[in-house]
Amino acid sequence: MSESYAGKINRKLLKKRRIINAAAGREPADLVLKNATYVNVFSNELCHADIAVAEGLIVGMGRYSGTVEEDCTGKIVLPGLLDAHIHLESSLVSPTEFVKAVLPHGTTTVITDPHEIANVMGTDGIEYMLQATEGLPVDVQFMLPSCVPATPLDESGAMLDYRAIDSFYDHPRVLGLAEMMNFVGIIAGDDQPVEKIVAAQAHHKKIDGHAPDLKGNDLNAYIAAGVYSDHECHDLQDAIAKLERGQFIMIREGTAARNLEALAPLLCSKYAERCMFCTDDKHPNDLLEKGHIDYIVKRAISLGVDPIIAVKVACHNAARYFLLNNRGAIAPGYLGDFVLVDDLHAFNIEKVFKRGVLMVDHGIVRDFPAPAIGPYLTERAHSTFHVEHLTAEDFTESRPRGIIGMVDGEITTVDAGYADRIDVERDVLKIAVVERHKNTHHIGIGFLQGYGLKSGAVATSVSHDSHNIIVVGTSEEACAAAADRVVELGGGIVVWDRGTPVAEVPLAIAGIMSDEPLVTVNEKLEAAKEKAYALGVNQGIDPFMTLGFMALPVIPTLRITTRGVFDVDRQNYV
Repeated sequence: MSESYAGKINRKLLKKRRIINAAAGREPADLVLKNATYVNVFSNELCHADIAVAEGLIVGMGRYSGTVEEDCTGKIVLPGLLDAHIHLESSLVSPTEFVKAVLPHGTTTVITDPHEIANVMGTDGIEYMLQATEGLPVDVQFMLPSCVPATPLDESGAMLDYRAIDSFYDHPRVLGLAEMMNFVGIIAGDDQPVEKIVAAQAHHKKIDGHAPDLKGNDLNAYIAAGVYSDHECHDLQDAIAKLERGQFIMIREGTAARNLEALAPLLCSKYAERCMFCTDDKHPNDLLEKGHIDYIVKRAISLGVDPIIAVKVACHNAARYFLLNNRGAIAPGYLGDFVLVDDLHAFNIEKVFKRGVLMVDHGIVRDFPAPAIGPYLTERAHSTFHVEHLTAEDFTESRPRGIIGMVDGEITTVDAGYADRIDVERDVLKIAVVERHKNTHHIGIGFLQGYGLKSGAVATSVSHDSHNIIVVGTSEEACAAAADRVVELGGGIVVWDRGTPVAEVPLAIAGIMSDEPLVTVNEKLEAAKEKAYALGVNQGIDPFMTLGFMALPVIPTLRITTRGVFDVDRQNYV
C-alpha cells in the first residue's frame, strides 16, 4: 500500500527536525569527523572544526558529538570528487564494477552519457543504464545522448530524434543533453540537432558541447544555439576562446585523450571558476593503475596548480554547473560525501564516506548490492547480434580500395593511397566493418597500413560509435573467422591465429561491456594485447582501442564504415 501524501510530509518533517536538532547540538549527530582540517571551497582555504552529519547531510561545523566519531587529526577532509563527463561503457564493465573501481579513488558522483549503449539498443540502452545505476554508492547522473547515430554515415542499432528521448527528461537523474557532436548541423541550422537543443531548453536542462577547434562566427553560432560547455579543447587558445564566450571548460584527462598538461594554465584565479575535470573514457587498466579524478588532481598539483584550486575544480565547479546544489562542498545542507587524504600533495586516499557512511577504508570497499535490472532489458542487452555466418568470400573484393594510414599514438589517420590485395610485407592489411544490429549483411571493405599484424586477425565489437564489428586481418579467411567468433561470444574482442582464437575478452552486455569483475576483464584484456603484439601489432598503438576508432567517420582523414572507406575531409567514399 503506497504512502499517503500526508504521510510523506510527516516523515519528511520528522527528518528535517532531526537535522535541525543535530545542527543545533540538541541531539548527537549520526557521524562526527572530529578535529577535521577541511577544504573550504567558498573561502578557498583550509579550515578546522568538527564536521557533523545527520540523515546523510552535513549539519554543521564546530564542536559536535556523534553516535559515530572519526578522529581526523593530521588528515585533510575533501568533498567527494565528481567526474563531469564520462561514458561508463568505456570501462568495459558493468556500472556496479565501475563503482567498485572508482569509489576508493574518492569519486562520489559521475555524469554519464550512455551514448555507446544507446547506439546499440536505442532507448532501451538508456533505460538499462538508469536501472543498472539506481542506488549505487556513487551517484550516477545522466546526460541524454544527442547523436545516435553519430552521423548519417553510421549504421547503428537505433536512430533517436528529440521525440525518442524527450520523456527521459522527467527522470530525476537526467540533467540535460549530452555532447552535441554534430556542430556542423547546429551551425547550418539543420532540423534534427536544433530540435534536440530546443527540446532540452524547454525542459530547462543543460546542453554539453563537443566542438574541437571551432572558431570565429561558427563558434559564436554554436554557443548562441545554447551549448554551455566543451570537453574537446586540446590547446589553451581553443579553450580560452570558448571560455571568453561563456562556455565552461571540461578539462579532460582520460585514456584515449589527455589534455590536462596543455590546459593546466587555466587552473588559476583568472579562469578556474569556469573549469571542471572529466575523463570521457576510462579503460580498465587505467582505472586500476592510475585511478580516476584523484589522478587528475594529483597530476594538476604536480604541474604547479594550487591544491585548493585543484580540489575545487574536481568537485564544486562541476556540481554548480550541473545545478547539483547539495554536493561539492563541506557546508551545512550538503551531502555527507567526504574523502580523507593524508595531505594535499601525496594525495593518498585513506577513507571515503558516502552520505555519512564509511564506504572505503584504506582501499577496502564496503559490500553493496548490485541494482536489479528488469528481465526484458537483461535479455535485450544480451541479444544484440544479428549477423549470419561469415565466410572469406564476404571479405573478398577485387577492385582497388582506399588504404587508411595509421599514425602512432594518435587516432587520426592519413590517406595512404589504394590497394587491391593484402600485402603483409608492406603492412597493407584487410580491414572491414560488419553491420551487426539488423542483419543487413552490409560489410564495408578497405585496407589498413601501420597496424603491423603479421599473422591472423583481430576483431572487436567496440567500434565507435555504432559498435558494429570491426576486423583487421592478414587474410580474408582470418577476418571471417575472427568476426564470426565475436558473434558467437555475443560481443567482445578476439585475437585469432592459425585457425583458433588465441585470446578473447567476452563483452556480453550489448557487445561493449562485460558481466565479469574489473580485475578479470583487465587480465583478459592485457593478455589479449600481449597476443596481439606477439603477432606483430605496432607497439605504438593500442591494438583494440585504436582499431575501434577507425570506424568513427568524424575524425580525419580516412575511416571505415559499413559502406566502405570514407574521406572525412572531402565527405566522400574512396
